[in-house]
Amino acid sequence: MPKKHLTDAAIHRFRAPKGGSLEIFDLGYPGLALRVGYGGARSFVLFHRVNGTLKRTTLGRWPRVSLAEARSAWRNVAEGSEPVPGKQSKALLFENVIEEWLKRDQSKNKPSSLYAVTRMIERDLLPAWRGRPVDGISKKDVIGLLDAITDRGAPVKARQTYSHVNRFFRWCVERDMLTANPMAGLKRPGNGKGRERVLTDAELAKVWRGADRIGPLGSVVRLLVLTGARREEITQLRWSEIHGDHIHLEGSRTKNGDAHIIPLSAAAQQLLGSLPRIAGSDFVFTTNGIKPLSGWAKPKADLDDVCGVTDWRIHDLRRTVATGMQKLGVTLQTVEAVLGHTSGSRGGIVGIYQRHDYATEKRAALEAWGDNVMALVEGAAPRV
Repeated sequence: MPKKHLTDAAIHRFRAPKGGSLEIFDLGYPGLALRVGYGGARSFVLFHRVNGTLKRTTLGRWPRVSLAEARSAWRNVAEGSEPVPGKQSKALLFENVIEEWLKRDQSKNKPSSLYAVTRMIERDLLPAWRGRPVDGISKKDVIGLLDAITDRGAPVKARQTYSHVNRFFRWCVERDMLTANPMAGLKRPGNGKGRERVLTDAELAKVWRGADRIGPLGSVVRLLVLTGARREEITQLRWSEIHGDHIHLEGSRTKNGDAHIIPLSAAAQQLLGSLPRIAGSDFVFTTNGIKPLSGWAKPKADLDDVCGVTDWRIHDLRRTVATGMQKLGVTLQTVEAVLGHTSGSRGGIVGIYQRHDYATEKRAALEAWGDNVMALVEGAAPRV
């Protein structure tokens, strides 16, 4: 009997010979077959053994019983259960397989990379595909996911997601969970062009003033302005990471996996000194002492309303800080050191042999930048 990798399109095309029927076995699912009758009816049947005796079970007509449900019934038998159509195999549900992939394929990555992948899964993949078998996720589903990420204004994130999901499906093929990668032939989305938004001096001053009216996350916004750090680095900041006049982040807390020292300007130290502390909690920005602040959607929308600045994101503050320091005459190498970049002028062979930490230059740059921000906020002429 013929064996083919079944798809819904192929199932629709199959025709039985005149006066007879046709059975096509699903390649990669031994014993699972599609039966096409002379009248055109299509049904899934499963050949399996019960106590050593070969048994044929009719799972139901297609499309009432979908291909994904028929394959789940096949897995149920493989796991020792009854071949019940529609009852998903727990082992092959997306959330279970992606957890296995994290453990088998991603766990040896540096902490920052593992965090980024885990965050992508929690934010985008699980809401879209939780409860679905991995072989029930189609190319159309992947396209819809990537389009949704692009449409929310994150083309770079869409390209990163494409790479991770493609690697995941290739791993599923290697582990014999899939017979084919649904992303085969799918091009990487967009051109990966990053954002270029930089707040003007007037806009930055408005954002600073408005931050005072959006609750606890307003202080996070202000510290981001004064340090140029990444959002999660500050949102999850701990008191134990603050050492007098600087913040010390371990590699597990940075995107590139390298430890990062952030000098604190006088303005930044004053801001931190004004914050309340919850006894027994190490988190700087928290309302319950148990976990750091989260949930930026509403505070960011409120901030836009009160300050009148639109078409910007929290991450744009980091670019604004870098641009502002360059306007103050800070060298590119120092700006990159402030941001914790290991690419650009510090990448490749230069990064291997150039080990200067720019500690003095970073402190001077952030001190000058802090003075500049305070001048903008107070309406005085900023330093140039």
